[in-house]
Amino acid sequence: MHKNPSKKYRPFPPVSLPDRQWPNRVLTHAPRWCSVDLRDGNQALAVPMNVSQKLELFQTLVKTGFKEIEIGFPSASNTEFAFNRRLIEENRTPDDVWLQVLVQAREDLIDRTVESLIGAKKAIIHLYNSTSPAQRRVVFGKSEQEIVEVAVRGAQWIKDRLPRLKGTEVMLQYSPESFSATEVEFAREISEAVMKVWQPTPDWKMILNLPDTVEVAMPNVYADQIEWICRNIKNRDSLIVSVHTHNDRSTGVAATELGLLAGAERVEGTLFGNGERTGNLDIVTVALNLYQHGIDPKLDFTDLNSIIDVYERCTGMTVPARQPYAGELVFTAFSGSHQDAIRKGLNEWKENGRTHWDVPYLTIDPTDIGREYREVIRVNSQSGKGGVAYLLESQFGIELPKDMQREFGPIANDEVDKLGREVTAAELKQMFWNEYIERTSPWQLKKFETESKNGIVKCRAKLLCDGKVVELAGQGNGPLAALVHGFSKADGPSFEITAYSEHALSSGEEAAAIAYIQIKRSDGKTRWGAGVDTNIELASVRAVLSALNRL
Repeated sequence: MHKNPSKKYRPFPPVSLPDRQWPNRVLTHAPRWCSVDLRDGNQALAVPMNVSQKLELFQTLVKTGFKEIEIGFPSASNTEFAFNRRLIEENRTPDDVWLQVLVQAREDLIDRTVESLIGAKKAIIHLYNSTSPAQRRVVFGKSEQEIVEVAVRGAQWIKDRLPRLKGTEVMLQYSPESFSATEVEFAREISEAVMKVWQPTPDWKMILNLPDTVEVAMPNVYADQIEWICRNIKNRDSLIVSVHTHNDRSTGVAATELGLLAGAERVEGTLFGNGERTGNLDIVTVALNLYQHGIDPKLDFTDLNSIIDVYERCTGMTVPARQPYAGELVFTAFSGSHQDAIRKGLNEWKENGRTHWDVPYLTIDPTDIGREYREVIRVNSQSGKGGVAYLLESQFGIELPKDMQREFGPIANDEVDKLGREVTAAELKQMFWNEYIERTSPWQLKKFETESKNGIVKCRAKLLCDGKVVELAGQGNGPLAALVHGFSKADGPSFEITAYSEHALSSGEEAAAIAYIQIKRSDGKTRWGAGVDTNIELASVRAVLSALNRL
């Protein structure tokens, strides 16, 4: 890297728009969406999709709710052309879905493109030519006027061939490709030249797509460009202004959202941002960002996992684990403090019935997009007591008292640290069982009986201590008090019970109960114990012995 990068690179010049309006606006409704997965996304794949894969992805896009889908570049290859024809001839396109096709401003390509659309119900013909200074200079070697002439000729060739699409509702679209790197004055000039040919009206609008083909500036600059065009172009009411952002500076989503604030009404993008270089706009993210703010995105991601499956199968791409909303880990917390906050927030949502979602660290309810709460928290060596407690409760119904969480959390973390990896809920349960339930040394229960008379409970217990039989007898105001009394009479360990709770683990005739008991020795040392039995009295006795064994 250069010590002084300004000798090689220069900042992109800002747009003069001192009274810009977009910063004070808010989004209140969804834009028109156009998926370009089958074209822009497909051309970025190392192995492009075949017809069967494109059909499956097309059907998924339709099911998701896209009403405009760019299905390809039919003049580019026989595969692209055949796909168009199959959609039309096999009547695979719903009546309310527009088929969009891309074409350069060349007469032979336009002929082939129009031919591919014969018989379609609704079609968008998308004409483009590149307009930036670098493209004009390096690629085409043409002046501004010559570039305008290219666009005008292409627009006229398309207009001349529209009668061939009798019975098809046609919408026309123009893109000054590389708009983001083009002078706004020239972008307006060439767009108005195309408009002059097509003659759009408020009743028959054309789409003016203003692509952030390569991100060359911060997203606020792109928003200024969009607002400048919206405010300065002729016959704005005859246009549908569209944005198509890429992600070279990793701000494609921000550029799109600011572009909508700046006056755009339509968005082109792909599922999960598949596209050239660093990718296209991720439509899923923008749509669910709107959803998070209470705006119906008009796209259905109720079963996002199935959409991911189709996408990955058809494209050969994978959705990154940290991809917003869709990634495997986005509803997962490893940090102990995060886990604790999520657990408390989910409990509040469940128990108190809040009107609006407000759970720490979770921007939306995972179940809205087909996720399960069990995916929210996972445990590794960085996790805290909250995450450990959440998994035990959500997966197995083990509701640890808070003080017991503080005791077991570090024990579990030490075990996980030794493993050096994430652990499953089943492994976590086994750690708990090993530490509390299955402790049978030195004390082990063989028999426990009680009788009650006049509010006094008497107990008789047969125990093993290091393999030797010990018999106890005691009395108190309950079975546990009687057991503690029996230990003291037999010169056993001296202790008191300082905390107790219990609950059912399962339902049915053979339902098991689990008891949690904390004991304190005469020297002040405390330990928790747990016991499981179909009889709650025996579960409590086992919990006392568990605590003694852990002392």
